[in-house]
Amino acid sequence: MGNKQSLGKSGEELAANTIQESGLVIIQQNYRCPKGEMDIIALDGEVLVFIEVRTRRSAYRGWGEESITFKKAQRLQSIASFYLLQKRYTSWPSLRFDVIAIRWLEDKSEVHWYKGALQY
Repeated sequence: MGNKQSLGKSGEELAANTIQESGLVIIQQNYRCPKGEMDIIALDGEVLVFIEVRTRRSAYRGWGEESITFKKAQRLQSIASFYLLQKRYTSWPSLRFDVIAIRWLEDKSEVHWYKGALQY
């Protein structure tokens, strides 16, 4: 696994597979809007789930789940609000914000899924 982009892409693919295997339905990946990007948007039954994926090779600068700052959480919430407006939701659905942190250690990966990691 070479550069940071390929690491991130591999992490997002692993996260997407994990999400689908757990029964969630992915409705969009890499959603971009003026507020930023959301890695994965999925449905868990009736709950709309916004998922941030963080992939790391080491804990040198902290694990992925540790990299979600208050400012980043606010930006993710803004992206979710923009998505709901753009898709013309007429009523506010049940929402959840998850973080999937992937640790790629040598050729082995660990997936840590934090459901409801961010409060809105």
